[in-house]
Amino acid sequence: MTSPSPPIPRLDPGTLLKLQRFNTPAVYNGWEQITSRDASREGVNLVPLTDQMPEKGPMVGYAVTLVVEPSNPDHPRQNPQAWPQFWRYVSEQPGPKILLLQDLDQPHAHGACVGEVNGTILRALGCVGAIVDGAVRDVAEMRAAGFKTLSRQLAPGHAHGHPVRWGCPVEICGQAIAPGQLVHADQHGFLAIPPEDEAGLFEATAFMDANECDTLIGTARAATGLDMPELIARLEQAAASFGAKAADHFARGDRAGGEWASS
Repeated sequence: MTSPSPPIPRLDPGTLLKLQRFNTPAVYNGWEQITSRDASREGVNLVPLTDQMPEKGPMVGYAVTLVVEPSNPDHPRQNPQAWPQFWRYVSEQPGPKILLLQDLDQPHAHGACVGEVNGTILRALGCVGAIVDGAVRDVAEMRAAGFKTLSRQLAPGHAHGHPVRWGCPVEICGQAIAPGQLVHADQHGFLAIPPEDEAGLFEATAFMDANECDTLIGTARAATGLDMPELIARLEQAAASFGAKAADHFARGDRAGGEWASS
């Protein structure tokens, strides 16, 4: 039922903590500068998610994956030992970990597999939270346990919540995610980082965040006392500087600068 995760670069705990200090849009801004992927289509959730605990801020970790189908009563009968087997798989993966759960019941969730019990168990197994393409429940209890969750909806019941398969690729809110993939998530949604982009992610994120502050944001916050023509002129100059700094730093004139690349 499980399959070995491909070897990927492991970021040290300090770098993961530094990434956690940025929100997910900031990490996206850095990632799009270093990736060869199409950042407009890959990596992020394409279906809305709700952060059930936005006050806990961002979470970052490596994906452990699970597929469920709460509407189907056959799964518990077919493998009564599935939950302990799944927990064993989770325990064997390096952390920090985030559960990426695909619910086959679409578009409606029949029940929640992640709640107080599984949230507490998963926290004990090294998971910092879960991203669920379906429903969760017991939000207050999971908050108290320190287990952050993002989900499409809430549900009062569990239905026939039971592991179907795990340690496999999953599709979460329209995005394919492999086990072991680095994930950053907050109230905006999630970003799944391709393995080849891990090593340069923090540096790129920190540079782009500072670039914003040094150019466009700094200029806008210094607008007091300026007339509108002068402010617009300064903003145009700041946007050009933002794009030029990114292009120079990343040596990628084709896409460097992100949303301000054409300024």
